[in-house]
Amino acid sequence: MLNTNTPEIQFALHAVRQASILVQQVQTEMISPALTKDDRSPVTVADFAAQALVGFLLDQHFPNDSMIGEEDSSVLQTPEERRTLERITDFVGRFTEGATPESVCAWIDRGSSESAPRFWTLDPIDGTKGFLRGDQYAVALALVENDKVLVGALGCPQLPSPPASLIWGDGNNGSIYIAVRGQGAWAAPLNGSDIDFTQIYVSPQSNPTQARLMRSFESGHTNISKMDIFAQALGVQAQAVRMDSQAKYAVLASGGGEIYLRMLSKSRPDYREKIWDQAAGSIITEEAGGRVTDLHGQELNFGLGRTLANTRGICATNGFLHEHALKALRETL
Repeated sequence: MLNTNTPEIQFALHAVRQASILVQQVQTEMISPALTKDDRSPVTVADFAAQALVGFLLDQHFPNDSMIGEEDSSVLQTPEERRTLERITDFVGRFTEGATPESVCAWIDRGSSESAPRFWTLDPIDGTKGFLRGDQYAVALALVENDKVLVGALGCPQLPSPPASLIWGDGNNGSIYIAVRGQGAWAAPLNGSDIDFTQIYVSPQSNPTQARLMRSFESGHTNISKMDIFAQALGVQAQAVRMDSQAKYAVLASGGGEIYLRMLSKSRPDYREKIWDQAAGSIITEEAGGRVTDLHGQELNFGLGRTLANTRGICATNGFLHEHALKALRETL
């Protein structure tokens, strides 16, 4: 059974659950058939509100800890965005007393840290287009100490908890995943309790031709042509699993796929991964028995600021296929 007695684990689970409920409320109330394709106001409100809520909770539980988050409040502190800030404040106020535009901005800016020996890193909504479409997205929170991720939690409001997550059915209440260094990876229904957690494990598949590749819907996130070349080099025959966000890590850790790559997009050859995009998902995969490196097999270092500055791309696998994947990547790259 998962030991949830430590304050860090309790905080991670509570913060991710609360933030996931908040963004679900934004999704329900602000996304409608009348929403135009270019209107990103729901995801803007959800992103900032979720980060503000986690910043508030961090103040309550670990006031001396730093946070590295995706958002900062500067854009909200303009006359043009006053109405947006008011909506954000309204949603945050449902979860805590004392939410004002000023306090909400301060809680958001808890995420402005660069680095520290110990810090939390947050992606309030990973997979913004999935959020807008009603597909997969995740709230991702991780604790980093001395360059290593020690705790990672993912809230996946559209992803059923295992074993149902291997079916991708509808009509679910979402799931939450957590991993603690040395204690394995676990999953439960998003609205479940501590006793509902089940330990999860990666797929035991060791035949590269049967590897299911975790692929994004969004073409801007990777290099599609090189992904196809990689699949050919590996001899993949299995059908790919397509979804947005760090939910891919959750599925990989649950045995629903074998390989997840983040290859450099042609339009952004010098891009470096943001730590909040990888921290929570990577430890969940590793603690489920998988392996996560960059595209050249180098271990990830989360202590270099807001990006994985010394690594290029991501190669996450079930572990059994990691060397096969790296060999195919050498041929591809």
